[in-house]
Amino acid sequence: MATVVAFHAHPDDEVLMTGGTLARIAAEGHRVVIVVATDGEIDAVHQGDPPRMRELRASASVLGAARVVHLGYADSGNGKELYPDPPDRVRFVRADTQKAADQLASLLREERADLVLSYDANGGYGHRDHVKVHDVGRIAARLAEVDHVLEATIPRDLVARVLKLVDRLRIPVRHDAVVVRTAYSSRAAITHRVNTRKFARQKQAALASHQTQLRGTGRLAPVMRALVRLPAPLFGLLLGWEWFIDATGSSTPEAVSGIFRPLLNTLRH
Repeated sequence: MATVVAFHAHPDDEVLMTGGTLARIAAEGHRVVIVVATDGEIDAVHQGDPPRMRELRASASVLGAARVVHLGYADSGNGKELYPDPPDRVRFVRADTQKAADQLASLLREERADLVLSYDANGGYGHRDHVKVHDVGRIAARLAEVDHVLEATIPRDLVARVLKLVDRLRIPVRHDAVVVRTAYSSRAAITHRVNTRKFARQKQAALASHQTQLRGTGRLAPVMRALVRLPAPLFGLLLGWEWFIDATGSSTPEAVSGIFRPLLNTLRH
């Protein structure tokens, strides 16, 4: 059995970027640990788990994850203005990168992680916390001597096509055409494409766990609400693939052995 640690920025990212892959890995008998840098909250949390962390735990349970960990940082937001830190913790983008990497590396050693899932260099669409996840994830994997790092992404041309369709259908999703041209990754950079259609119901149910986001007014809220209402087969058709970049260059059959070889082989093109 391999241990896979999925490092994400906020609750709900684990579904949108890697939900099907995590469900598939867990179903194949591997241990899945979800780590979030932030709890998704902009303001102070006075006591107990905030709603988004409770929703994350529910989502993780649906996906088959064995453990959920919050590194203790606050959401940095994605607007032009970076707000002051809340009184109880620092915003992730302001965190000392080395200290955050040390935290994550300690967990990777504790879990004896075989594979780290993180984000591409663009942080997907460029959210400041996502870019920080990329930086911290790479350093932590190196510190903990984890041999395999796969960075979640989406083919850039596919994102552009989907947003054109969204515009034609007049779905109210805010996006910047200039940002889209450099967001995510080119197809040439992608090394692993994961077929997750068999896990569409789990991914959709996990997404439905994030009620705070579904009821919210964020840029993705209308899309998320539409997705959870779709028939599962159609959901699987639309979101039945997930993509990754091999950040280590060692995910070839010759570089891995034992039970970990078939795990990585299933994640290749």
